[in-house]
Amino acid sequence: MKEVDYMNHKAKKLSDIRFSVLDLAPIIAGSTAADAFRNTLSLAQHVERLGYTRFWLAEHHNMPFIASSATSVVIGHVAAGTKKIRVGSGGIMLPNHSPLVIAEHFGTLESLFPGRIDLGLGRAPGTDQRTAQALRRNNNNNNGQDFPQQLNELRTYFDPSLSDSKPAVRAVPGEGLNIPIWLLGSSGFSAQLAGQLGLPFSFASHFSPDNTLPALDLYRRSFKPSNTLEEPYAMVGVNVIAAETDEEAERLATTLQQQFLNLIRNTESPLPPPVDNMDDIWSEYEKAALEQQLGSSIIGSKETVKAKLQAFLDDTQADEMMIISQIYDHQKRLRSFEIVAEIVEESK
Repeated sequence: MKEVDYMNHKAKKLSDIRFSVLDLAPIIAGSTAADAFRNTLSLAQHVERLGYTRFWLAEHHNMPFIASSATSVVIGHVAAGTKKIRVGSGGIMLPNHSPLVIAEHFGTLESLFPGRIDLGLGRAPGTDQRTAQALRRNNNNNNGQDFPQQLNELRTYFDPSLSDSKPAVRAVPGEGLNIPIWLLGSSGFSAQLAGQLGLPFSFASHFSPDNTLPALDLYRRSFKPSNTLEEPYAMVGVNVIAAETDEEAERLATTLQQQFLNLIRNTESPLPPPVDNMDDIWSEYEKAALEQQLGSSIIGSKETVKAKLQAFLDDTQADEMMIISQIYDHQKRLRSFEIVAEIVEESK
């Protein structure tokens, strides 16, 4: 493979890359999980019509504002209600599960919806340590250090030729199916592992902006061609709140800011409605912490979002962007994704 100088590489246009969606099936204040699932399917159908590439759901637990804890079940719900968009996990937290169970779950999904299922994997628990203990039911608290071994076991269930011996246990369904496996990360661990294994990599820029460029660089420098990929393929997650004006978008974004503020304060509550002034809610210390954690968020009108998306692409040279839009009002959330699609179309 030719070595690519990404710092001096020819600039990409927004129309040169793919755009996808990460959904947390948000439970908004005054609603239920059932409402969240209806909105999730509505969003998936909407972005499919707009031409987005994939629709991923994330595994989180013990969080009152996220309904996608049984991630593979919700993936099936979305895939059944759409026609062509790829549906998958962003991600399944592998240390929470038996690799065999994940192979069977995603083997089932791929059998039901052939050619449309992605399996994105993370090594974090996706929750607090007490909940992680309840999920795992053992005393294995090694901070995901055995993730490479778990990943190898999982991949072997799909492709027994990766094992030196004939497997005693088989994943049915699962064995022999070609389900794309992605590694997800917010630091360098999974970036390097994805590169060494020649797998696609997705980085959580939406909550770990400072680590984005170092992780992408590590992934690309570590990359070894594989049967999966000949060249690195990097996706970046980014919060986008788009509206008709900058002022409206800034107000809508206060929902996201309050969500992260609640996490900092260990306050359990559904996704809150927007407010007029965050200065009435946060301290200067909390504001600074959130501005750092949400530093890559793109908020504004079509013109503002277009410029910021292009700048982000210039910095990352990503092959794909996965958009996250934690917006309280479902119709305004649909409109935000619509504005991004209009931006991409107009950049052609």
